[in-house]
Amino acid sequence: MKLFFRRYGEGPPLVILHGLYGSSDNWVTVAKTISGRFTVFLPDQRNHGNSPHSDVHDYESMSNDLLEFAEDQKLKSFFLAGHSMGGKTAVRFAIQWPEMIEGLVIVDISPFETKTSNYGSYNQHLAILKALSETDISKASSKAELEDLFQASIISGRTRGLILKNIKRNDDGSFSWKINNAALLKNIDRIVDSVTSPSASFEPVTGFPVFFLKGEDSDYLPPADFVKILRLFPAAEFRIIRNAGHWLHVDNPEAVTKSLLNLLYN
Repeated sequence: MKLFFRRYGEGPPLVILHGLYGSSDNWVTVAKTISGRFTVFLPDQRNHGNSPHSDVHDYESMSNDLLEFAEDQKLKSFFLAGHSMGGKTAVRFAIQWPEMIEGLVIVDISPFETKTSNYGSYNQHLAILKALSETDISKASSKAELEDLFQASIISGRTRGLILKNIKRNDDGSFSWKINNAALLKNIDRIVDSVTSPSASFEPVTGFPVFFLKGEDSDYLPPADFVKILRLFPAAEFRIIRNAGHWLHVDNPEAVTKSLLNLLYN
């Protein structure tokens, strides 16, 4: 799949993958900040942003999308970062093609998270995607009216604001979704599922720096998973990002930027 992407800066290549409901636009501020040190690539993952839609949405397909993207951009090796769903894609890619990775930053997600280990998160995503699929936005006349449509079903103003960024205005003035709600809802179990099992037969992945960033106020990367992560990435370093929830790059962009730049000095 040919992914839409944005590109900033000059230097060693760094690919940053956004999370569920996100897009390349979420990381533009960080990309511009580090554009003097990296050539930053910000792809929209499948079923998000301006990239193509597909009924298939799992980490194997998204990892293969990234491989195709790297080949198209002639990236034989590169630094890789990913937030949430994008972090799981990045882990899957690093397991499959470690020889292509110069350094890895996983932002506030565990590769072993499942709907049973984080049931609240699973139910939240399920409720959001059902609300998006069941709400007709085409007849709304303004962004304020769109906000009102989701006031009751998406309580968090921050989450609601992130999701409403996925709405576009068509040439006839009507509104429609950029994300593929139906495919995301159909595949929600795959999205929240573990990328790999800690008991699976695999060789530990080594040879490059690995940082796992956990938001101080987030439960998407439970400390109980640190030991399992170290079996997969023995050199992994865990950093607690203060004053941050799940969207670290919004809550504390300086700390995230610092960790990305640290990749160059390990």
